[in-house]
Amino acid sequence: MSGRDTVLGDIRSALADVPGSETPDDDPVPHDPHSHQPAPDVVELFIERAADYRATVVRVQASDAVAAVARALTRTGAKSLVVPPGFPEDLVPEGPWSRLQDTPPLTVRQLDATDAVLTTVAAAIALTGTVVLNSGPGQGRRALTLLPDQHVCVVKADQITADVPEVMSLLHPHRPLTLISGPSATSDIELDRVEGVHGPRTLDIIVIADE
Repeated sequence: MSGRDTVLGDIRSALADVPGSETPDDDPVPHDPHSHQPAPDVVELFIERAADYRATVVRVQASDAVAAVARALTRTGAKSLVVPPGFPEDLVPEGPWSRLQDTPPLTVRQLDATDAVLTTVAAAIALTGTVVLNSGPGQGRRALTLLPDQHVCVVKADQITADVPEVMSLLHPHRPLTLISGPSATSDIELDRVEGVHGPRTLDIIVIADE
């Protein structure tokens, strides 16, 4: 008997007493999204975990948010910046970079030649240090965050959830989701880390604290 036969046999045995008419939706798994709260301060946990993934994270008051965005762009020497539709105008800094709009949509060649993109997020996950985008206002289409070398995203403190089940309970199930934990990275067979292979080399997260 092969390993495959063994696994399938165990599954058949486990399902032997399940009525054939029953579907997974007939027996929902209860979950309290607050039952696994990882820490009293989810904002600090998010900052710690995102930094573990080599993102550059700063926590600022709302009055200093636009200056923090400018500092992130200045640090990398960005010369061009994509700002998707719906991004708050008061958070777009003035600077030496040219500003590009994605209306009409920029071509792949134009995006590849762009230094940075500035977005909001749909939510963030403290336990994993992850930002979640769903192509909503201020986030743009997925290609915007894959081709420029730097991604600067603005996260409000009240958008940070404790864990994955909690964030999934808040998001629309039919919207396309992009989950980002740190800059794009991969490693070869010798475990040499390479960043920027299939996404931005630099991820800057600006956390706006509650007033």
